[in-house]
Amino acid sequence: QVQVVESGGGLVQPGGSLRLSCAASGSISSINAMAWYRQARGQRELVARITYDGITDYAKSVKGRFTISRDNAKNAVYVQMNSLKPEDTAMYYCYVRTYIDPHDEILYDYWGQGTQVTVVP
Repeated sequence: QVQVVESGGGLVQPGGSLRLSCAASGSISSINAMAWYRQARGQRELVARITYDGITDYAKSVKGRFTISRDNAKNAVYVQMNSLKPEDTAMYYCYVRTYIDPHDEILYDYWGQGTQVTVVP
């Protein structure tokens, strides 16, 4: 079993910054990709993702303001969120795609419970 735990959410004013952290633990062989998603109303949307080799991808709405990074040794992923806007208010979820068994190539997907980010004046 794999556990995914996020931290770092909170209340911030527009223009402020927050840094979210996520750590995966348990029966992990090798993490393939990690990402942050968010959900405000209805659909969950991709915020940013990063591959094992550090290739990143961002939603247009956060490009230039958010920076995703990861520490492979710690099975951790982070997102630095700057210039926050009220529309960034959402529950933020960490996503992990990982190999469990080093002898096969099956990838498994795991989600954290989420951490709330609220941006209000």
